[in-house]
Amino acid sequence: MTRPRLGEGGATTVRPARLTTRDLLRVGLAGLRVRRMRVVLASLGIAIGIATMVAVVGISSSSQADLLRRLDELGTNMLTVKAGQTLMGGDAKLPEQSVAMAGRIDDVYTVAATGDLEASVYRTDRVPAERTGGISVRAATLGLLDTVQSRVRTGSWFTEATERFPTVVLGDLAARRLGVTAPGSQVWLGGRWYTVLGVLDPVPLAPGIDRAALVGWNGAKELLGFDGHPTTLYERSTPEAVETVRSVLPRTVNPEHPEEVTVSRPSDALAARAATAGAFTNLLLGLGAVALLVGGVGVANTMVVSVLERRKEIGLRRALGATRGHIRAQFLAESLLLSGLGGVVGLALGALVTSGYALSNGLPTVVPPWAVGGGLAAVVVIGSVAGLYPAVRAARLSPTVALGTT
Repeated sequence: MTRPRLGEGGATTVRPARLTTRDLLRVGLAGLRVRRMRVVLASLGIAIGIATMVAVVGISSSSQADLLRRLDELGTNMLTVKAGQTLMGGDAKLPEQSVAMAGRIDDVYTVAATGDLEASVYRTDRVPAERTGGISVRAATLGLLDTVQSRVRTGSWFTEATERFPTVVLGDLAARRLGVTAPGSQVWLGGRWYTVLGVLDPVPLAPGIDRAALVGWNGAKELLGFDGHPTTLYERSTPEAVETVRSVLPRTVNPEHPEEVTVSRPSDALAARAATAGAFTNLLLGLGAVALLVGGVGVANTMVVSVLERRKEIGLRRALGATRGHIRAQFLAESLLLSGLGGVVGLALGALVTSGYALSNGLPTVVPPWAVGGGLAAVVVIGSVAGLYPAVRAARLSPTVALGTT
């Protein structure tokens, strides 16, 4: 639009009017309102791309937040000590006194151990011996539950009295494979019947226990021929002293052959799993970006078609005084509004999917602000790029040519 003003000497000049932001919004919305179905279809691609990216980031962040919460509850101050191999390549053994020796280290406040046994466990005595079901049999010290921070889901743990008798506590997976759900059941272990004292909850920091049938340490010596050499030590120290304790454990538990001892931190495995999940998230983000690109192409196509269909409108506006800048701004505004509509819907849909997944799996709902900000930035970029060529093309139309188009 133009408006007259007085110049030097009283002459009248014409200065192009400026489109305010409000004018641009009104003109842009008017252009979209008359093509509602096309607008919905074009913005759908943007919505799917943004929703995919936000949902992927949100679900990954929710899972990682739950993992960090569980790590905080379980603690990152537990170390495991295992016997490695001798210089000749054979299987090494930890000394019988290794539990007591590890407990003498400063800042160590609890130590427990398990020892592998040459025995198998079955639901009945009719199962062939070669079918182990993947269940190991281990001797366990009384302090194992406190050290690995697990608990008995049903039944009870060993006491100084019950550990000497043919009693067993089953890990979560071992109980499911044996079909045992409650204490008092009988299982065939090491050639004799054992009474199930309890069933454990899953142990995230010591998954081997989930697949094990645990018997008392002293009972294993008396009834199953256990030699008393631990296979795995579980140790907890103050968080500040973990690295110091880690460096002295091999020389402490096996002074004669510290090179035959391996020390690890179970929480590192959980952190590695989170990193792996992060890599998978990047792959899904790439797929979301592809969907967003396809949506941008759809917006660009819609705007190009809109320019072709509205040549007379463009010519009329130019004839009434609209500048090329006004036309460019109008079609850029339409493109941004079209992308923005898809972006808002996509953000809402992505957040909804994240919340639904988190609630159904008992996870905290986390949608990172940077994911929302990144989605909005992507919408602006896509809208600008998709609308740039159609806007420039519309601005270049000559009023006389546009009005003469049939």
